[in-house]
Amino acid sequence: MGSRAFIVVSILFFTQSFTLRAAESVDWSSYLGDNARSHYSSLKQINTRNVNQLKVAWTYQSGGGRPDGRSQIQCNPLIVDGVLYGTSPELVLFALDAATGKELWRFSPLRGGGDHQALGVNRGVVYWADGEDRRILYTAGSTLHTVNARDGKSVSSFGDGGLVDIRKGLGRDASKLYVIATTPGIVFRDLLILGSRVSEGPGPSAPGHIRAYDIRTGKMAWIFHTIPQPGELGYETWPPDAWKSSGGANCWAGMALDEKRGIVFVPTGSAAFDFWGGNRIGQNLFANCLLALDATSGKRLWHFQFVHHDVWDRDPPAPPNLLTVKRNGKSVDAVAQVTKSGHVFVFNRETGEPLFPIQERAVPMSDLQGESTWPTQPIPTKPVPFARQIFSADQITDVSPESHRAALEKFIKLRSHTPFMPPSREGTIIFPGFDGGAEWGGAAVDPRGILYVNANEMPWILTMVENRSKTDAPLSTGQQIYAQICATCHGINRSGDPARAFPSLEKIGEKLKKPDIVQLLNTGRGMMPSVAFLPTEQKEAVAGFLLGETPAERISDSPAASTNDVLINTPYTHTGYNRWLDTNGYPAVKPPWGTLNAIDLNTGEYVWRTPLGEFPELTARGIPMTGTENYGGPVATAGGIVFIAASKDEMIRAFDQRTGKILWQMKLPAAGYATPSTYMVNGKQFIVIACGGGKCGTKSGDAYVAFALPKN
Repeated sequence: MGSRAFIVVSILFFTQSFTLRAAESVDWSSYLGDNARSHYSSLKQINTRNVNQLKVAWTYQSGGGRPDGRSQIQCNPLIVDGVLYGTSPELVLFALDAATGKELWRFSPLRGGGDHQALGVNRGVVYWADGEDRRILYTAGSTLHTVNARDGKSVSSFGDGGLVDIRKGLGRDASKLYVIATTPGIVFRDLLILGSRVSEGPGPSAPGHIRAYDIRTGKMAWIFHTIPQPGELGYETWPPDAWKSSGGANCWAGMALDEKRGIVFVPTGSAAFDFWGGNRIGQNLFANCLLALDATSGKRLWHFQFVHHDVWDRDPPAPPNLLTVKRNGKSVDAVAQVTKSGHVFVFNRETGEPLFPIQERAVPMSDLQGESTWPTQPIPTKPVPFARQIFSADQITDVSPESHRAALEKFIKLRSHTPFMPPSREGTIIFPGFDGGAEWGGAAVDPRGILYVNANEMPWILTMVENRSKTDAPLSTGQQIYAQICATCHGINRSGDPARAFPSLEKIGEKLKKPDIVQLLNTGRGMMPSVAFLPTEQKEAVAGFLLGETPAERISDSPAASTNDVLINTPYTHTGYNRWLDTNGYPAVKPPWGTLNAIDLNTGEYVWRTPLGEFPELTARGIPMTGTENYGGPVATAGGIVFIAASKDEMIRAFDQRTGKILWQMKLPAAGYATPSTYMVNGKQFIVIACGGGKCGTKSGDAYVAFALPKN
């Protein structure tokens, strides 16, 4: 062989070898796959032809699961350079060998002990690298941690010894308020842009301002006021002093980033209190918005408000999706936002121009004391909603004659349903319910412009009640305080809501003594926020009421007991987040109760729609697949598959992207109420899902389960 030929062959061999090595590992290095939040992977080793061969590759028990069904894992794990990063039910951060599931290290967010259950839940972590400096950033409770990705040790040069308290820097004292970050932030260069979860109940609430932190130092680089201050755009859409005390308008759902343009897209939550806004009369910008911000400075570029003066808790539930669609023969970079009402809003990414017409439609007005709802609400004309919009008599369940009759008897006592029917004392039907249409799992998009979104179609009932009797002074008893701030989750009768992991408090005295309850009110636990803002006398009064002490015992008129003006000035609370179930525990509406939908965002037309999940006992009776409630999102791949767990029946499934047909399914050790990740290590593609359970009355778990094709 001549020297020239040898050189050519050598170059070809080197190129092919390099390409092979590069293809052997494909990461899932950002929450939901990438900063576009596409939930999409270019991997196709697992495809429509072989997906039915998937087997369990490894299982990792992360520890900390609670057998009583009250712990969860909602984490979408990251995989970078063959290492998987995830969190346990107790928010312990861990690193695994992504090929084998072998543990490499663990990091506890608590120093010197403490209650892990007080830290809340977590949906993922953030990875950042600059050369050999590689970091994991995540929040546990109110603390932002920075951890060395190599050894799991805290990076002491960040913030205060590796920590940043996200209650600080909000422009008011939030030290005793509920401020956590359930969903991970997003990295732009050396900035971590972070949202928060705050209380949206009738008690005091922190503002949900958007902040960027310097990843190297932990110092705040910029802040965007979601509740505008004097002189800022939107200030006139609130009462004059609202910026001093109003809360909410926070980004709890997560963000997306257009890295090329340097635009971060931020969906914001409802203003507090969720269901009565008489103390925040106005349109309430920038609550319930999609904000397009300059990622370098936090400057607003454009916004769109999905709900004006929200009193339905109809805030965007998931990060937006960045995608490219065809419009009039041209490619348009777009941003799509799914909603709890089952709508998809699609905008030009640069200008904010809607890509499908949006109409402002007249809606009913409120008759609650002091309330003034907005007269119109925006509705996109396409795509048509992916969840039903009206709960009428013909939609009442017909699973059995008995359940139909019982639901009909309740139906005639409630207010007639129409979209945006305001909260009422008679009872207002929320449909789709508080947890969907879309939920925090969000949607996947593929390069063709197809959006895949799972939906809930469960009716809920919202009933408002007055906070005080005509004879009692406001907040005079533990019973009244309980009704105002605790009953929304645990129920007026203290029976709890197992489906949402809210425990019964009827026999709390068998487990806790009065000091224990007061401490729990101070710290919070799991999904329960801290109410440390309450004066000691009021916390003791609530504890006394729960333990059966005389409920009419009045709180002393001490200065501490009279400072809670936010509670005193809210005339209404509600009876809780009440799913409307039939006599057998199934949704009171005709199936489907959960669906997976494929929508072509080039045209606004549906590709397919199919039930997601089943009740085997109903299937055995000959009832077609009904779907179930579902939490957690889908993942789409170049192999032509949509992977999703999410359903109450504890299954993970693979659907054909073209037809919606189920190609594979497998039972999980606990329900996978999280979004899967997919990655390749050493030439093998894996699908991994966190199996935390703990919602919808299902058992809890602590496992991460990875699937792969068997060896040839």
